[in-house]
This record gives sequence, structure tokens and C-alpha cells, in this order.
Amino acid sequence: MAGGWAMLPILICSAVALAIVLERCWTLRRKSVLPPGLGEEVRNWARAGQLDPNHLTTLANGSPLGELLASALAVRNRPRELIKERIEDTGRHVVHRMERYLNTLGTIALIGPLLGLLGTVIGLIRMFMEVMRGGVGDPMKMAGGIGEALICTATGLIVAIPAYVLHRYFRSKVAGYCVEMEKQATELLDELTAHQVAAPRTRAPRASTTTESSAS
Repeated sequence: MAGGWAMLPILICSAVALAIVLERCWTLRRKSVLPPGLGEEVRNWARAGQLDPNHLTTLANGSPLGELLASALAVRNRPRELIKERIEDTGRHVVHRMERYLNTLGTIALIGPLLGLLGTVIGLIRMFMEVMRGGVGDPMKMAGGIGEALICTATGLIVAIPAYVLHRYFRSKVAGYCVEMEKQATELLDELTAHQVAAPRTRAPRASTTTESSAS
């Protein structure tokens, strides 16, 4: 009330920022993004050939890392470059979902001080207009009016500073997850490629044996 009407959008921004922070804290938990041991388990699936559609569907729906690895397994019989391309395409979608609402949080961090400054300026203009109409009168009232006008600026900063810090924190957290997911995807890609390379080598002696028998 003391800060005037400009306090309303600032309070709305603070409520939205709080909701985003709570939602992102829950969604970006490490165990929900990078389940422990999932990469090794999926590589064991690839070695054992346990790659039926139910496995892939469960894997893709379980976590962002699982979705990334499932996309590679879905095209495991294709050349390495095509598998890598599928991983990159899926990775862009996964990162986009992990960064959901972070742009909104960054916008709140940007406009919070501006809304506070706007409220302060409007409050000061209103106070000086009253001074022009009625004179200075009591200097204590004028000082109190300035203090009330500055409430908007203080509130805007109180909202913006934590929003900015948390925005940077979540960005760095997503970047760290991306590095670890890329590592797991590369290890799975090497595993799948090793199987592709091993298959022709195991067939080669059979072909040479057939050639020798026909020659004899």
C-alpha cells in the first residue's frame, strides 16, 4: 500500500519467480535427470541385446538421460554418423525442456528493478505535484513521502537479485547436466559402433573359407 500501484506488478513477479524456482528445483534434481548407474545399465542392455520396444519406451519416459540414450538405441543399426545426428537432435529437445521457464525467470530479474524505479519516479512526481499545489508545509511529511516512494525500488531489488542469482544457478546446473549426458551418450555410441565393427570382422573368415573351398 505504501509503495503505490507499482507494487502490484512487482508482487506478481515475485510470486511467478517463486513458483518457477520451486518447480525447477524439483524438476532438475540430479537423480531425476541423471539416474545413478543408468548409463552402465543401458550399455549392458546393448551388449546383451535386451533392446525390445518396451525397454526403449520405459527408458525414454524415465528421465532426460534415458530419453537421450533411447534415441540412440532406436537407430542402433544405422551408421555412426546417423546415430550421432539423432543424439544431437534429441539433445536439443531435452535441453530445451530442462531450460523451461528460465527465460521468464531472467526477465523477472531484469524488469524487477525497472518496475521499482518506475514506482519511485511516479511517487516522487505525485509528491512534488502536491508540494506545488499546497507548498512545502511540514518537511517531515515530504521526507516520509520520499521514503514511501523508495519502497518500490527496494522491493524491486529484493525480487530481482535472488531471481538473477537463481537464474544463473539453474543455467549452470543445466550446462553441467548437458556435459554429463553428452559423456554417457558418447560411451553408448562407442559401444554400439564397436558391435557394428565387430560384426563384419566375424563374418570375414567365413567368406575366405568359402573362397578357398571353391578354389580347391
